[in-house]
Amino acid sequence: MAGTKEILCSATADMFPSKSLLSNNFIHQQQNSFSPFTSSFNSCKRRVVQLRKVVAVAAAVPMQTLIELDSTKAIPEIPVQFTVTAQVTVKYDAKENMKEMVFNLLDSGANATQRGVFLQLVSTDVDPRTGGPKVSKEAVLDWSRDLHITADKVSHEVQFLVDANFGVPGAILVSNKNQEFYLESITIEGLVHFNCHSWVQPEKLHPDKRVFFSKKAFLPSETPAGLKVLRKEELRQLRGNGEGVRAVSDRIYDYDVYNDLGHPDKGTEHARPILGGQHRPYPRRCRTGRPSTKSDPRAEAPVNESLPMYVPRDEAFGDVKRQTVDAGSWKGMVNNFFPFLKDSSTNGEAITFSEINELYKENSCNESQQKESPKKASFPIKLNKMIKESTADAFRFDPPNIVSRDASCCLRDDEFGRLTLAGMNPLSIERLKVFPPVSKLDPSLYGPQESALREEHIIHHLDGMSVQRAMEKNKLFILDYHDTYLPFLNSINAHPDRKAYATRTILFLTQMGTLKPIAIELSLPPMNPYIPSKQVITPPVDATTCWQWQLAKAHVCSNDSGAHELIQHWLRTHACIEPFIIAAHRHLSVMHPIHKLLRPHMRYTMDINARARELLISAGGIIESLFSTKEVSMEITSFAYKNWRFDMETLPADLIRRGIAEPDPTEPHGLKLLIEDYPYANDGLLIWAAIEKLVRDFVTYYYPSAGHIQSDPELNAWYYEFINVGHADIRHESWWPRLSTPEDLVSILTTIIWIASAEHAALNFGQYHYGGYVPVRPSYMRRLVPNEHDPEYATFLADPEGYFVSSLPSLREMTFLMSVLDILSTHSPDEEYLGDTRDLSTWTGDPEIIEAFYRFSMDMRMVEKEIAKRNADPKLRNRCGAGVSPYELLVPSSKPGVTCRGVPNSVTI
Repeated sequence: MAGTKEILCSATADMFPSKSLLSNNFIHQQQNSFSPFTSSFNSCKRRVVQLRKVVAVAAAVPMQTLIELDSTKAIPEIPVQFTVTAQVTVKYDAKENMKEMVFNLLDSGANATQRGVFLQLVSTDVDPRTGGPKVSKEAVLDWSRDLHITADKVSHEVQFLVDANFGVPGAILVSNKNQEFYLESITIEGLVHFNCHSWVQPEKLHPDKRVFFSKKAFLPSETPAGLKVLRKEELRQLRGNGEGVRAVSDRIYDYDVYNDLGHPDKGTEHARPILGGQHRPYPRRCRTGRPSTKSDPRAEAPVNESLPMYVPRDEAFGDVKRQTVDAGSWKGMVNNFFPFLKDSSTNGEAITFSEINELYKENSCNESQQKESPKKASFPIKLNKMIKESTADAFRFDPPNIVSRDASCCLRDDEFGRLTLAGMNPLSIERLKVFPPVSKLDPSLYGPQESALREEHIIHHLDGMSVQRAMEKNKLFILDYHDTYLPFLNSINAHPDRKAYATRTILFLTQMGTLKPIAIELSLPPMNPYIPSKQVITPPVDATTCWQWQLAKAHVCSNDSGAHELIQHWLRTHACIEPFIIAAHRHLSVMHPIHKLLRPHMRYTMDINARARELLISAGGIIESLFSTKEVSMEITSFAYKNWRFDMETLPADLIRRGIAEPDPTEPHGLKLLIEDYPYANDGLLIWAAIEKLVRDFVTYYYPSAGHIQSDPELNAWYYEFINVGHADIRHESWWPRLSTPEDLVSILTTIIWIASAEHAALNFGQYHYGGYVPVRPSYMRRLVPNEHDPEYATFLADPEGYFVSSLPSLREMTFLMSVLDILSTHSPDEEYLGDTRDLSTWTGDPEIIEAFYRFSMDMRMVEKEIAKRNADPKLRNRCGAGVSPYELLVPSSKPGVTCRGVPNSVTI
């Protein structure tokens, strides 16, 4: 393979006076084959990778003929042909599947022409005889050569026969007459590389040939002439025709509404409204085409054995990711075993804090007091004790290492305030701009818009300031879930085991830079004109108000848990991002530089979203079972989507919108944070700036002017469809950013990458450590806060701790929730993180882009060092101090497992 190739005819090397003459002749021909598009590269100051290797010597042609051919560029009557060797790498996700496939192929070797895998090279040049793409003769993939069954990757050698004037290979056509296999890469003579990363389906399922392009990126206007038809044909195949039931082997990207969340054939209580349309606006999902249910022709039948979950084949989890999720499920089943038995035996009766602590491998009890003296314990007793303890740990949960579990098992005020800035949901806190707060809901439906909060409720907690003065000094902040929950409380509270309020919490910014809650408003729908529907709970002054304050904080945390999971997490980082992925595959060729830039940020997202529709957000699914919102869960997200704005999803815009920051050109990121120690914002701005810098370098390289943006049909079709089809229900909103200039594109791409990576990581990977101890962050409550007029008030006074614990979820549902949060917080071993440099080979031939990615990788390392420095700074009390956990959710790298850190490139879980 190194050096020259064998001569196809009888010519020998001594026929030529100089080997360099032949080499120069070949290179000269290759330069001519590049000539149609070399000029466009030079105009953008890009480098062209040219073949410098002598690949073959052809038939016995006199030297004079070669010299004439070199000078006249004439096509000889006798074609000059040579062999080109390629290395084809096939990856197998499961060893057993690989063995079965290989043995089947080896058994059928005698009939290779009927059952082989056929490949054809496609030149970047047009065939002058046909006017179409110039292709080589078919080559057969020989599965028996260079085979290593024990490896998950296998390289095979393939030889192509091409004409001497073939030009540079720009694509490969693949026809598969066997079973499905995963094509990872193809390398031609070590010079031209194809990153395929795709499942290739049997011809009997998908008769069209697959096309794979080389790694070189091309804007549509720069596409080599020989590849233009294939570029358009590939996109046509990915779009499909919008008809039929999608098979698991399909690679078709299309849109549909969320009409697959209910099970109406099981009864009306299992029906769920369709999300998407005028009445319930929603982003679009990937179309599956499953048939309608019998009882509702508008609803799509749920997933079953005959109609499995569909995502385009290349979007599905890899084997490592699948195994990680399955292992988490098994771990959850083991951990739930004893709590399930205990809860069943007690019929869900009241539990104690000690029973909750026993769920973990470590508990708050002083274990040293429980140990027997070694002198008194005999060997059999000690052995039995060791076995018992080791067995018990196998059925216990790892303790969350973020929230301290003290003897009271309740959330302290300082921890409550800190977690709004450096917890699982740091996106809800806002600066208080109007006092008393005012609702935006229709008063004819939901009662008076005025809040019950008054100055006398908070005046004693403002360090001597009036409310107005405290607001002017940016000292008052609010967690406001009033309008989010109030329209749905009647449905929620109709369930005997669900009780919720629409809460507002006022927080004061102390001189130490921490937040403390100073008043909580609890609202219910107005039912009786003689009974107030709103009450205000303030910090305690005695034992009774202490427990009422703890219950009020627990209800706020329950509100926050639902808003975090449904709105901030699912809606903003999962549902709203899927349309951009669908549109990208439908309109951006894999050759397009923007597709190459965005590809790492689309990985696994469609698969996890499809699994969520099946298991998490469906009727009777995990969200409805474990959160207060029950069957109205997804309606709440539709209600929130009406206020979603893509232009407000940039980190700077989001901070300004919430009143947490003000524009200030003198600050490092052009923003002045009004809460200086706000870990999510402080660390997030570092990553935002690095992403923006990378994207700006990238866009400037490919789009030096507005004209280049406006003349790119694929780019404009992608963005148009993202808005007008993917977000069809809000497509007419005036706030949608324009795409006219390079700076517009920088903002759009930076926002997408930010949402898919850092914003999702901040909301997702801390779920177990921040929410895994249920008493401090319950996902729902079973009792309201009692007052002296309630029948349960006497019970509350007699046993306030028992009342509090009985308000929490049952032991069985606690462990179920903890298992789910553990799975959602887990990094799989195949995770790809911001700043990884594993795929820089994608940009072969674009050294400026490779340099930009290396700079970005270095920026991510600097971010890690800066975060570590901040977490060690005692002046930053929201991330450093006695018992205060460091904020690491935006540290870019992570090991596998539940680490509470790491920023993957995409929404993968």
